[in-house]
Amino acid sequence: MSSVRTVHRLRRRHLIAAAATAALGAVGAFRGLRGADEEEQPEAPGGPSFDETYRGRRIQGEPVIRGGEHGQGSWRVTVDGQPLGLMRRADGGYLSMVDHYQSYASPLAAARGAVDELGTHQALNGRLH
Repeated sequence: MSSVRTVHRLRRRHLIAAAATAALGAVGAFRGLRGADEEEQPEAPGGPSFDETYRGRRIQGEPVIRGGEHGQGSWRVTVDGQPLGLMRRADGGYLSMVDHYQSYASPLAAARGAVDELGTHQALNGRLH
């Protein structure tokens, strides 16, 4: 009788092991497919596009795409519809043409910094430099 129990126990263990292997394989395949979708739409250096009101000013920004790929940190940013020139620093930060002395971690932070410098009454003149 003990040999029959042993056989049933071994069969059960093999079935459980096979089911676990299949489940792990399915999870891996799902993650692989999800990762492939994420690779098709890479996030631009500097973060995602933005459109918000900050201190009463509308700031918008989007990465500049060249040849189907994102440029090297190039962004089109506006404050109240007027272009704000941004420059990418060697350390990965951003400078705005309004404030050449402060480095910002992202284009959004640089646009907010420009609004802070401009105040409530001063507007951009529309020139990038």
